[in-house]
Amino acid sequence: MGMQIGGNKGKAPISEINVTPLVDVMLVLLIIFMVTAPLMLNGINLQLPKTSNANALNLTAKQVVLSLTKSEELYVGKDKILQSELVQTVASEFKRTQSDVLFFRADYGVSYGRVASLMAYLNKQGINKIALVTETETP
Repeated sequence: MGMQIGGNKGKAPISEINVTPLVDVMLVLLIIFMVTAPLMLNGINLQLPKTSNANALNLTAKQVVLSLTKSEELYVGKDKILQSELVQTVASEFKRTQSDVLFFRADYGVSYGRVASLMAYLNKQGINKIALVTETETP
């Protein structure tokens, strides 16, 4: 319990575990997981358009994220899907996450017309709440 000063005069060895290094290691691991967890969701590598001062947004697994790559592949979360499966997949994700907002990430290299036509398609299918995800410009 307390620190002993002096020799070990006829006493048994101290059998207490020093937990300080264990706590230090656990705190470092906790910080590493807290930093890397948001990055794991954005597994689809996109170069997003940059805007000056947008609302801060941290994407989580509780949000429905649609990604459109430069090669025009569609992903819902990390799952690659066909456009014919898009509405059904998004609707099932809405039920799973109990959300009605679709977060749309499109690569910077995708034409504006393709993004607009995909948004119009989603709007026709009844998916009206679409939030565009961008990156913040660095000055």
